[in-house]
Amino acid sequence: CLTCFTNTSGHMPCVRVWEVNGVQVAEVQSHKYGVSCVAFSTNSCYIVSVGYQHDMTVSVWDWRKGSIIASNKVSSRVFAVSFSQDNSYFVTAGNRHVRFWYLDASKERRVNSTVPLIGRSGLLGDHRNSVFCGVCCGRGLMASSTYCITSSGLLCLFNSGRQLEAWVNLKTTSASCLAISDDFIFCGCADGVIRVFGPSNLQYITTLHQPHRLGVDLTQSVQHGSLLPASPDAQYPDTLALTFDPTAQHLTCVYNDHSVYVWDVKDVRNVRKLYSALYHSNCVWSVEVYPELSDVSQACLPPSSFFTCSSDNTIRLWHTDPPTGHRNLYSNDLLRILYVGENTQHLQAEGEAAGADGKAGIRVLGISPDGQHLAAGDRCGNLRIFGLEFLDELVKIEAHDLEVLCLDFSPKSTGVKLLASASRDRLIHVFNLEKNFSLEQTLNDHSASITAVKFSGNRSPEVRMVSCGADKSIYFQTAEQTVEGLSFSRSHHVVEKATLYDMDLDSSRTHVAIACQDRNVRVYNLETGKLKKCLKGSSSDEGALLKVQMDPSGTFFATSCSDKNITIFDYETGECVATLFGHSEIITSMRFSQDCRHLITVSGDRSSSNNTKTQPAENINTQHYMFLLNITCKHSHEPSTEQNTPSGVAQSES
Repeated sequence: CLTCFTNTSGHMPCVRVWEVNGVQVAEVQSHKYGVSCVAFSTNSCYIVSVGYQHDMTVSVWDWRKGSIIASNKVSSRVFAVSFSQDNSYFVTAGNRHVRFWYLDASKERRVNSTVPLIGRSGLLGDHRNSVFCGVCCGRGLMASSTYCITSSGLLCLFNSGRQLEAWVNLKTTSASCLAISDDFIFCGCADGVIRVFGPSNLQYITTLHQPHRLGVDLTQSVQHGSLLPASPDAQYPDTLALTFDPTAQHLTCVYNDHSVYVWDVKDVRNVRKLYSALYHSNCVWSVEVYPELSDVSQACLPPSSFFTCSSDNTIRLWHTDPPTGHRNLYSNDLLRILYVGENTQHLQAEGEAAGADGKAGIRVLGISPDGQHLAAGDRCGNLRIFGLEFLDELVKIEAHDLEVLCLDFSPKSTGVKLLASASRDRLIHVFNLEKNFSLEQTLNDHSASITAVKFSGNRSPEVRMVSCGADKSIYFQTAEQTVEGLSFSRSHHVVEKATLYDMDLDSSRTHVAIACQDRNVRVYNLETGKLKKCLKGSSSDEGALLKVQMDPSGTFFATSCSDKNITIFDYETGECVATLFGHSEIITSMRFSQDCRHLITVSGDRSSSNNTKTQPAENINTQHYMFLLNITCKHSHEPSTEQNTPSGVAQSES
């Protein structure tokens, strides 16, 4: 059977093996802090895993039995591992480290227990101080050879005696990875460069196409054209990882802006791109779904469109169903990228963040009910308004002193057009859309970070607003019409015993559901401020409840917990109807699509969770859609999500 692996970090991380249909078939815990690299043996009988620098353990285990057969310590940081073609040994490469581990000799010493792995260091000669960031054992006629790549840009050949026999300069500022076939060595380098060499004598053959340039405008590319020509002034993402499919002759490349390309390399001198996808390169903070409009002709975007924003300083427009006439050369599901600022370093995973505190990026999004405006709050407290007809920036407001945590537009039913922004600076600003987003009022009731703010749906002058925060307070505000305009004043104040992390209104917009730290969802009446009911919000007894989202039909609500799981409950009965998991970091935001068919979640892990499992009840139909930076799950009903994370939750660095 075909299998794949996932590795994790944190306390007692697991190495897991999955079938390609999504069923987990094996799991082992052999490392304490994290797993830096793993590899299958050529015959798929064994898996070798290497721990993080503080763990310093290399283990070989029979994954079908779940037992470790050999283990040892390594004294250097390891970046890569590769099995030989005959499975008799494997090689690890790292910081001043190339070591050959002999599995057959180790197994001979085994007496029904884990035995020490037998290892021998490679003879590095003048390159003993190099950082070896990639390794591949030879194939075919060169099966006895081993190839390594250094971070400084050298491709090295080790012979069967572990001696460094030859090396070649890749003519690049840095290199990071390599993949091998019977006939070629593919070397991943800086600026999206992939050099191709012959395995027998390291003779240079060709250089493959570079990917998209950093800051590419997707609207300038055409679906059936070739890749845009290279520009001498353009910057390209560095090649981060390579893997080669010998059967199909496909080379898959991952770049450090988290984009993925699949190249057809049957003819390396005439390479064709088969597939590509562009994803966020840093923590994804918020997702917003484009509203369903009664007059379709007034819509600025195709149906099923949604936005995400990230610390990479971009806002990205996606779709769940392929629209006609909106294709581009680089992605099947990404329609547009809005770049905030001109610094392309944010687009790379290692890019330096702007600002004295190291924070950068867009933190939260909001879409106006008429579908004409997109509001974006950043991590420095700025508020930007974009027109969705042309996706251009209309207004920039220096609204808050600290990062903006939540945004909300007043619904059409209120008869007014307002935007509320709340921040870690404990202030709520109310802006008037009809006065070019001028400041209408500032509310300073909260004494800590504000985690959520919502407008009710009642008609003016009974316009209501509710907010909650880390101060454990819920403030219900009522607007009154004055000579100077609308003025909000406090009508009710509720204090809970637990921190309040998120909230959402029900479909009638008369009750608010609040996610509490004690893993309960408390539902309050907006008019009276009275508690209506308290529902269990998590299937586990550990962690805190971070997100809650009602589906548009009002039938279900979805929650996410600090254990990184997502649970869907029946709103009336509180019964759990589905549990989903797959993100490796906390869920920062989630939204149901307007047609109640998709639940879109985003996280600090910035990567797709191909190990997502769903445990649905019989009345919910689930499928999985994987994006590099989010997971979309189909349901027979759906809600929508808002982006607020608790005070103190840091951006993932995984």
